[in-house]
Amino acid sequence: MDKKTVLTGITTSGTPHIGNYLGAIKPAIEMSQSGEYNNFYFLADYHALIKCHDPERVAQSTREIAATWLALGLDTDKATFYRQTDIPEITELTWILTCMCSKGLMNRAHAYKASVDANRDSGKADLDDGVTMGLFSYPILMAADILMFNADLIPVGKDQIQHIEMARDVAGRFNHTYENLFTLPEAVVDEATQLIPGLDGRKMSKSYDNTIPLFCSADELYKLIKQIKTDTREPGEPKDADNSSLFQLYSCFANDLETAAMRTRFEDGIGWGDAKKELFEFLDAKLAEPRARYNELMNDLGAVEEVLLKGADKAREVATPLMDKARIAAGIRPLTYVAESKSEEKQKKEKSAEAMARAEEGRRRAILMQLKPLLEKVEAADDKAVAAQAIIADKTSEVEGLKKKAKQKAQNELDLLTEELAQYL
Repeated sequence: MDKKTVLTGITTSGTPHIGNYLGAIKPAIEMSQSGEYNNFYFLADYHALIKCHDPERVAQSTREIAATWLALGLDTDKATFYRQTDIPEITELTWILTCMCSKGLMNRAHAYKASVDANRDSGKADLDDGVTMGLFSYPILMAADILMFNADLIPVGKDQIQHIEMARDVAGRFNHTYENLFTLPEAVVDEATQLIPGLDGRKMSKSYDNTIPLFCSADELYKLIKQIKTDTREPGEPKDADNSSLFQLYSCFANDLETAAMRTRFEDGIGWGDAKKELFEFLDAKLAEPRARYNELMNDLGAVEEVLLKGADKAREVATPLMDKARIAAGIRPLTYVAESKSEEKQKKEKSAEAMARAEEGRRRAILMQLKPLLEKVEAADDKAVAAQAIIADKTSEVEGLKKKAKQKAQNELDLLTEELAQYL
């Protein structure tokens, strides 16, 4: 059975944070290590341009996210790791899919509708004010990211499920209109990763500016953890672990025993200051080794670049032939394509005739092989018949000689009797 393909990407518009790690990078690396899937992981730098127009930020984020994946142990022999912009087939496929996608489908995209609603609420006459074509149509680019590698499974948050459905819709239209080339992807939502809280208790997100950078210094990590929102319960009062951002972050990195022990500390009334200190010490110990590796990679970006280019070559081994098929299916073909097709048809017929001739010769040889023992038996029987005839001839001659001798003997005896009888008469 063929392995299913898993694909995920991270937009290069900010510094990777704990939410990125727990929600995307960690589960992706674990999937690649299982050996059960074909894994494609990429830096979504074209997607960054949709909202971020600061080139230095995009460039720095690309460096940071690439180094983060590698520092956390991604094995690029087990996964295809590449930069979106290194695969020109993706943007080419985006245009073909754009020509298959209805505007009505894009009108229903969450990001576009949110922008329209914001303009309406602010009283703007132009509801499309500030809406670029990148923002409007980026679900098609996302569809191309997915369909370019015929990905089966796409790990996403709940807010991204709509984009996977859109990719399925566009793929279905292409398959129906032209040729069945694209797999219909499925969204994979891990409910646990939807609960990673930020500093203010809301979901950790760059949009809320409530993130904890994954590889910030120990001092900055402690400073940020001390900003995590808590309630007013005093030391000694039991704390509600299930509604505590501190406890949830701790449990995301802890095993079952460690989590149970911390839950007991909350029930026993641990002070918030002590809880924050323990969370810092626990996370700092977990992140110290990959942080050191990350800093090494950020000081050796040439090595990281080589890894990405190697991954691009690997990705294009898949993308190039599929893009060729998509072009031809849509009618984007060499001028000689039809003639070549006829020539190919002629070659197929010739090969078919040769194959039939070979098959006929094979059947003839098979029949001869089956007849050979029968012919050998017949020849053996003929030899026996000749030998028998020779024996019969010898026996016949012998019998004739005996008959002749017996007859002569009888004649002699008769002559003697006749002479004796004549004497008495």
